[in-house]
Order: sequence, then structure tokens, then C-alpha cells
Amino acid sequence: MKLVTYAVNQKTRVGIISADGEWVYPMESIGPEYGTMLDAVKNLCESEMQLLEYSANQEPYGIRGAARLTEVTLLAPIPVPEQDVICLGVNYMEHAAESARYKKEAFNGERPYAVYFSKRVNEAAADGAVIPSHADITDRLDYEAELAVIIGKDARNIPADKAKDYVFGYTILNDVSARDIQNRHKQWYFGKSLDGATPMGPCILTRDSVAYPPKLAIQSYVNGELRQNSNTELMIFDIDHIVSELSQGMTLKAGTIISTGTPAGVGMGFEPPRFLKSGDEVVCVVEEIGALRNQVE
Repeated sequence: MKLVTYAVNQKTRVGIISADGEWVYPMESIGPEYGTMLDAVKNLCESEMQLLEYSANQEPYGIRGAARLTEVTLLAPIPVPEQDVICLGVNYMEHAAESARYKKEAFNGERPYAVYFSKRVNEAAADGAVIPSHADITDRLDYEAELAVIIGKDARNIPADKAKDYVFGYTILNDVSARDIQNRHKQWYFGKSLDGATPMGPCILTRDSVAYPPKLAIQSYVNGELRQNSNTELMIFDIDHIVSELSQGMTLKAGTIISTGTPAGVGMGFEPPRFLKSGDEVVCVVEEIGALRNQVE
């Protein structure tokens, strides 16, 4: 099942996408009355999820407020996260190698520990929104297609074999990065947190919609050219490890967004590097979730 935040008739709503992908149904018309996606993530119970699943397979004509997907404006699923997004760095082996090449560092192929960092998101950019070029401070703007995990209930000291129970669903996140700022300051926070640098969407795919752990094709295209082409099963540290490790001594609150890293093929990995420029279109695709399209301003 796919959940969305969308705008129609100047009102923001939370809804579900019909099974045929043609319609969006307001959640409040089906039963659960949650004003924001964060409210829904935190509070949806099993019976409400079942009701939404059932409704997704119904014809639109009996659902008040149903609208064609083409007639609404999709927003980021969680437009304003409550906390910074937690991100994984170099979590695919080939990307770890290209990152080391770009920084002219030796890489021995060993990754004993995950690399975690945070990304400030004042407001997540929606599918179709522009990515500011920030040309006044960077000329090395890069793209990173990633699978993001949404935590559904507070998690603390969770064993790896129980991590699945704390996953609400998945979305696509483009971890837009200013490489010059990122590397200049050593800590990645500033270079990853520029305004508009977190496109997210187009929806949240609920956990049980795909087999767990998800083994999904992940790709990115720049101006129609395939740049990244991998599968989430190739992550070095999988979702079970990530949720379990982070929850040891640190509570992951419901609504937490964890972006699980990007595969090889980012702009800095080319010789010479191929960074984004004004007018470029970036499309990040994750199997079963959809496509996230944004153009550099």
C-alpha cells in the first residue's frame, strides 16, 4: 500500500493510492482521521491498516473526496520531519571505492563499522520540486539515490531479529550533497543540509507491501542517462543491523527517517566528475515505490 501527503483545493491531506495507481483517497474519508503523515505513522493500528488496504482495492466512486492522482499535487510524504534525517555513508561497497578514489584515499575493501551522519531538513522537497543549485557557494552539487526507512514506533535496545517490527515503510530520498563543502569541513553536516537538498517521495510504501528485507532495484538518471543501477540487497549494513545498532542506547522515535546509503554511480565517481548543473533533471527510482523527479534550478 502506498501512502501520500498531497494538496488539493488548497488543502493538505493524507491519503492512499488506489491499487490501480490512478486515484488518491483521503484517509479521513475511509475512517482514520490523521491530519499529517507523522500522525498516521505514529498512530495507525493494525485494524486501520487493514481497512486502508481494503479501501485501496475499491472503486473510487463511493469514496468521498477521491481524486485522480494527476489532479492533485504530491508533497513529500513527511514534508517537515521532526528530527534530522539519519543517513548512512558509503553503505554499498562500490560506492565506498569510488568515494575513496575521489578523495584520493586508499581503500582496502573492509567496512567493519557503519558510517552514520545526520542531515538537517527544514522542509523536504517533493517529487517535481526544484533543487536549488546554490551556485554561490558550491560548484560540486551531487545526487544520491537512496532507500529511506520510516520507523513506526519508538525503538530502543532492539535485537536485530526484531527490527522488522519497528519499520513502518519505505520511501525514496535523494541525498543531494555539495561535495566541496562536505569535504572541506570534514564533518558532512553542512554539505548535506543545504535548503532543498532532501527530495523525498513520491510516497511511503508500507512495510508488508514487499518481502522483508526489501531486495529492490535502485537507480538514478540524470537527463535520461542511467547513472546508478544496483539493488538494496547489496547494502553492506542491512536494515536489521542499522535499526538494532542505532537503538542501542539511543531511542529511535516513531517517525524517524533513516536513509540507507547510495550505490555507485554518483557524480563524483566519474573521471572527470560529473556534477549537477542548472537545468539538469535527476530521477531516482526504487522498485515498487516509484520515481522521484527533480530539476536543478
